[in-house]
Amino acid sequence: MFTKQQRSGIFLLLTLIASLQLTYYFIDFSSDPLALNEAQMKEIQLELDSLFIVKAQDKQPKIFPFNPNYITDYKGYTLGMSVMEIDRLHNFRKENKWVNSAREFQTVTKVSDSLLAEISPYFKFPEWVTNKQSNSSYKTSLFSNTPKTYEQKIDLNKASAAQLQKVNGIGEKLSVRIVSYRDRIGGFHADIEIKEVYGLSPEVISGVLDQFTVKSPRPIKRININTATIDELVTVKYIDYEIAHSIIEQRVLREGFQKIEDLTKVKGFPVNKIEIIELYLTFD
Repeated sequence: MFTKQQRSGIFLLLTLIASLQLTYYFIDFSSDPLALNEAQMKEIQLELDSLFIVKAQDKQPKIFPFNPNYITDYKGYTLGMSVMEIDRLHNFRKENKWVNSAREFQTVTKVSDSLLAEISPYFKFPEWVTNKQSNSSYKTSLFSNTPKTYEQKIDLNKASAAQLQKVNGIGEKLSVRIVSYRDRIGGFHADIEIKEVYGLSPEVISGVLDQFTVKSPRPIKRININTATIDELVTVKYIDYEIAHSIIEQRVLREGFQKIEDLTKVKGFPVNKIEIIELYLTFD
């Protein structure tokens, strides 16, 4: 029934099977157990323990340098601060005050010495704060950290670059940038517009507004958000045609807007620029 070639193949297969069975039967493939003395076992165990410790340390959250003035609730929790300690810091900052040293941080928050010693090495204050002690110009500056009254403040629209440089944290480049931006837009309309200048940190902005304020505001045209057309809305800074369409859709659904916060419900509305946009709107 089989050809000669098929019979040869079957014979070869049977021979191979028989050879493997005999090999498995006569040859001992088992190996002797690895013999380890007690000293070697301890050495291996110590190495494993060290690897587990390194792995556990890698899983621990790492702390990077940060400014303690901007500790959030979550950040304070991860640092080991209590709710009361975090609230003390937030209340202190609401008074427009700043923590400028580790010791002052402890005075405000009343954290323990042990916690302060653990987290204070990661505190990072602005350079003008850390160099304040060695820079005598700060001591003789006409601009103190004490906020001035409206009458005492200098008109922000008339301040020179040299006057702006006397604010802690403002050098030649930033002062020129503020003046250039002010001239380009035709003067500030309100203090809040100082935030539009690129490169100013919250600390520097606070320092500027402690000494300067807008006394001769730039005139601007305000539009009624409840009657404005799309073409009128797009003349407002940070509102494009897509946002303008969404504003009108929401206006119809809500039967008009009552306050600026209502615009935060508009799809795509630039919430982070709401204080600037508010300057150009009325809700009559």
